[in-house]
Amino acid sequence: MIAEFMKHLFPRVVLERNLRLSYTFCLGGLAFSAFLVMLASGALLLVYYQPVPEHAFNSILFLESSVWGGKYLRSLHRLTSHVLLVLILLHTLRVILTGAYQRPRQLNWVIGCLLLFLAVFEAYTGYLLPFDQLAFWATQTGMELMATLPFGASMRSLLVPDGVGQGLSLLRFYALHIMIIPLSLLILSSLHFYRVRKNKGVLPYL
Repeated sequence: MIAEFMKHLFPRVVLERNLRLSYTFCLGGLAFSAFLVMLASGALLLVYYQPVPEHAFNSILFLESSVWGGKYLRSLHRLTSHVLLVLILLHTLRVILTGAYQRPRQLNWVIGCLLLFLAVFEAYTGYLLPFDQLAFWATQTGMELMATLPFGASMRSLLVPDGVGQGLSLLRFYALHIMIIPLSLLILSSLHFYRVRKNKGVLPYL
C-alpha cells in the first residue's frame, strides 16, 4: 500500500492532457498538501504549547508575542485548517456530481467520507486548545449538542469526563488533535490513494 501511495504522488508517466487545469483542480491532492502543511506547522507549535488549563492560554500569548514568527505560524496553521475543510468539501462535491462514487469505487467513497468526518473532528478538537473564552464556550456548545445524539452522552463522557476546560478533558482533546486523528488521517489517505490506483478508473495510465 505504501508503494502504491508513493507511485500516486510521484507517477512515472503522466499524460499531457492531465497536466492541464480542469474543473477538478486536483482537489484531492491539494487537500493532502494542505494536510501536510498542517502537520508541519502543528509540529512547530508543539514546541511552545502547554496542554494544561493553567498555562495553555498563556503559552499561546507567549508564542504570538515573544517568539519570532510565532503569530504567523499559528495563523498559517489555522488558515490551512480552513482551506483543508473547503478542499475536502469541494472534492466530495465533485465526486458526487461526476458519479465517481459508483462501482467499483464504493469502498473509496466510504474511505473519503471517513476522511471528511475525521477532518471536521480534527478541527473541532483543535478549537479548544487555545483555551480562551471563545474556545471554551464553542466546545461546551458542541458537547451539549453531541449529548442529544444517539450514544452522544457516552461520547461526551469519554471526551470530557471532568467537564469542558478541565485538565483531563484538555489532555484528551490534545492527544486526539496531535496524534490519534492525524495518524488516522494519514493512514486513510494512504489507503485512499491506493484504492485510486487499484481501481484504475480515474487515471487510465496508472
